[in-house]
Amino acid sequence: MKSIAISGSPRENVGKRDAKELRYQGLVPAVLYGGATQTHFAVSAADLRAVIYTPVVHFIDIEVAGKTTQAIIKDAQFHPLTEQLLHIDFLELDENKPVTIEIPVKLTGTSPGVKVGGKLVQKLRKLRVKALPKDHLDNIEVSIEELEVGKSVRVADVKVPNLTITNAQEDTIVSVTTSRALRQAEQEGKGK
Repeated sequence: MKSIAISGSPRENVGKRDAKELRYQGLVPAVLYGGATQTHFAVSAADLRAVIYTPVVHFIDIEVAGKTTQAIIKDAQFHPLTEQLLHIDFLELDENKPVTIEIPVKLTGTSPGVKVGGKLVQKLRKLRVKALPKDHLDNIEVSIEELEVGKSVRVADVKVPNLTITNAQEDTIVSVTTSRALRQAEQEGKGK
C-alpha cells in the first residue's frame, strides 16, 4: 500500500482556544494514538488534502519532533457548514497487530449482462478489511466477467488471501439489473 509523508509540530496547549488559534493559522489539530502514549500535534491543512480528499487509502508516515510513526486516518471531523477540516485522529500501526481499513472496490472485466442492455449497479464502493498492515492492498478487484442480467456478486463471493472482509457476507457489491429499455424490448417481443 502507498505511503505519504507529512510532518507536524507538537502542541503545548490542548484546548478549544488553542485549537481555534491553530485553525486560524491554517493548521489542523491532530492526535496520534494506539502506541505507548498519545501525541497531540498540529499539521498543515494543505498537507492533508492529498490524504483526505481521495478515494485511495494511504498509510501515512507522520514526523513529529524528529520521530517518524506509520499510521492511518481513523477519524476526521469537518465543520457542518464550511466543510473545513476541524480535527483529525491517526491510529499508529503495529506490524504485528491487525487493523481494519475501508479499501476501495475496483470492478474488472466486461459484464455480458450489460452488453445485452442490463444496468450495472455498484452498491458497495468500499469494503471493510481486517489484516496486518503489510497485507493490506490499494484496492480489491471484483470481476464482473460472469455477471448476467439478474445476477450479482456478494461479499461472500470475494476471497482475498491474508485479508478478512468484515462486511456482512450477504451484502451485494455489484449486480446487473434489467434496464427500462430491456424491459420494454421484452414486452414488445411478448406482444407480437
